[in-house]
Amino acid sequence: MHILHLDSGREMRGGQWQVLHLMEGLRRENVDCTLLSPRGSPLWDKARALGLDVRPLGLWGLYRLSRQSDLVHAHDARAHTLAAALAGAPLVVSRRVAFPIRSRWKYRHASRYAAVSQFVKGVMLDGGVPENKISVVYDGVPLGEPAVHAETLGETVVAPASGDPRKGTALAREATRRAGVDLLLSRDLESDLAGAALFLYLTHSEGLGSAILMAMAAGVPVIASNVGGIPEIVRHRENGWLAENEPEPIAAAIRELLSDRPLARSLAARARQTVAEKFSLDQMIHNTIHLYRQVLSC
Repeated sequence: MHILHLDSGREMRGGQWQVLHLMEGLRRENVDCTLLSPRGSPLWDKARALGLDVRPLGLWGLYRLSRQSDLVHAHDARAHTLAAALAGAPLVVSRRVAFPIRSRWKYRHASRYAAVSQFVKGVMLDGGVPENKISVVYDGVPLGEPAVHAETLGETVVAPASGDPRKGTALAREATRRAGVDLLLSRDLESDLAGAALFLYLTHSEGLGSAILMAMAAGVPVIASNVGGIPEIVRHRENGWLAENEPEPIAAAIRELLSDRPLARSLAARARQTVAEKFSLDQMIHNTIHLYRQVLSC
């Protein structure tokens, strides 16, 4: 089985990390893969550093390589459009976003969709995608050792850096200002989660939130917006904190978790358990391979 992966992203966001983790896992399972990605993008550089087969994303390369592959897997909206027009093999599309479907044309051109959450599946059903073409495949993240020691937490509140207007960067700034704490807007979560006191994930629209899973796996307590697919990860006051998108409730949550360190550590410990039980890399890879085999058996 040879899978041609397509990702057009020029930033290393949650979707790109999932492509990288998936291709590493498929290699361990002896599944042959090629990635088409913009030359010089962060995903391109990381894939090359890992020795994965990565080539420049372009129309001719997609046309030619898709006809040499058993299946094409598009990982973002632009890749989906290109594959719908040009792919010469059965198409699987990952859908990570929570906003309504805008192009019914391209959604007729895939054999199967991998929705990142039950919430996203519901959005797709509302957009007219048949249920028998949708599988929910949750993100997976490496668990490893916690970046934060079980007995201590750092002092920094970390949130992802984003220029996306749907994300809550301005809200995070205002909430941390009201809470009287400093905010680090991170472009390298793997490094910046080490020693973090809290991870703040605020957004007005979210399919799932793989950055939340990264923080949970690292043993960092999470405060997240109660929107989209996030409640499928975070259970309020059980393994994290769900907040409405208003600065004062978020500031109050920050103050409470910073002042009640036993509660914060308890949430973080149960969050790591949640990742191990439901959002591991092995589960994500196994579920994706199962989806591939379903498509290829039709």
